[in-house]
Amino acid sequence: MSNETIVKLKAFELRVLGKAMPDQCTCTLKICQGWESVPDARWPADQMQAAGTLRQELPEGQMELTFEEFHPNGTRYDSPNAPIAVDYFPYNRCDVFKCNACQCAVLKYTEFGGYYVDTRARLVDPEMIVARSAEA
Repeated sequence: MSNETIVKLKAFELRVLGKAMPDQCTCTLKICQGWESVPDARWPADQMQAAGTLRQELPEGQMELTFEEFHPNGTRYDSPNAPIAVDYFPYNRCDVFKCNACQCAVLKYTEFGGYYVDTRARLVDPEMIVARSAEA
């Protein structure tokens, strides 16, 4: 995504994007119910279209976005039933894509570990989306 075309999405907009999930699509990302590793070789670039970003602006004086996660029901980061908490890690570092074939929405971010880089994806389930603010 180029900086000129990035649409900053709020939780309600992500819910709308996540509504379409037809079963007939052969999109390989349907397995990404929780955060799954999806290297570039597996990312279906030819059928994915950039839809926006959940990346947040840094508040003045803050050096980095939060790494705090949101798991009120004891879920883990990679749990399929973990909330999609747009104000928390890793969602605050995600871009959003839509499948041209079925219109499903997919979150994508890159995990930077000490000795590795791992691109991960998660299918958007609108029922799992939560946000801090009432306007979201």
